[in-house]
Amino acid sequence: MREIKLEVTGMTCQHCVRAVTTALERIPGVDKAEVDLESGMAVVYGQVHADELIAALNEEGYDAKVQG
Repeated sequence: MREIKLEVTGMTCQHCVRAVTTALERIPGVDKAEVDLESGMAVVYGQVHADELIAALNEEGYDAKVQG
């Protein structure tokens, strides 16, 4: 299983965490998404491309980039 770490900006509360988690887990190929408000990080597990993850978050109003 592949692991992709994303830096997510625009999250301000637990509602944002749920919205980001839901948006990521809705993508085919994502097995699990863990989102942390304090660090602004999301870790996604599965067989998916980072571009798909970033596009889904952009649609929800959040900015994201691959950590690294």
